[in-house]
Formats: sequence, C-alpha cells, structure tokens
Amino acid sequence: MTAKPIVVLGVIGADVHAIGNQILEHALNDAGFKVVNIGVMASQKEFVNAAIETGADAIWVSSLYGHGEMDCRGLREKCQEAGIGDILIYVGGNLVIGKQDWENTKKLFLNMGYDRAYPPGTLPETAIKDLKEDLQKRGKSRWNWPS
Repeated sequence: MTAKPIVVLGVIGADVHAIGNQILEHALNDAGFKVVNIGVMASQKEFVNAAIETGADAIWVSSLYGHGEMDCRGLREKCQEAGIGDILIYVGGNLVIGKQDWENTKKLFLNMGYDRAYPPGTLPETAIKDLKEDLQKRGKSRWNWPS
C-alpha cells in the first residue's frame, strides 16, 4: 500500500481562526491526504519543522486576520535554508488588510515564493484539485485518489 501524500496545515502568526482550518483538514482527509494540522498561531518555524519531521509534500498556510503579508514573508527562504526549498507552499484567506485587488495580492504572494494563493471564499475542492495536479506535475502521481 502506498503512503498518502502529506500536507502540513496551519494558521500562521497571531491568527486564532480555527474553523476554516478544521474545514480544510476534513476536506484534505476526505480527498485522500494525510494531514498534519499544527493548529492556530503557528510560526514559520513550526511549519518548516513539521514538514521536515513528516516528510511533507506540501504546506498549506491559512491567514484570516489580514496580516498574511507580514506573517508569510520569508517562508520559502526558511524552507530553502532547511533543505526543503522545493516543497509546495499554498496560502489562502484574508491575506491583506482592507479591500485590495486580488490579482495584486496574488502576485505579491507568488513573488514571495508561494506556489498558489487563494482569495477568501475559495472552496477547499479548488485548492485540492490544484494540489493533485501540482503533485502529478512533479512526478508524484503514485497515489490512488478516492473518487
């Protein structure tokens, strides 16, 4: 039996929004992933350490309180320093304060090294579909996804 792909999931910074995090955990589990949920108020170091300890295939960062730009900056570099620089990193939620143009926000996070960025209200299925495609592009198509 082939191991499930592993996703480290958490809410970054001083953010305590747990409901969306739990919804994502259930959706990822239902889609055939092993989820390592590090919870809320997680530091970048906690994301990196969890990814290393579990051999994760991806990191999913959530931020809902608007300070994602500050909290998320430098995560790709920390992954590179730790030897996991090629790990997939996704981010989503209310990433910036106030109403800002989503395309500019998305570009900001992609330029920070995130592989994908999602606006508020994105359905988990959308990001899960992207993750499966991204893993297959990287030659990690050995998993049998549930229907």
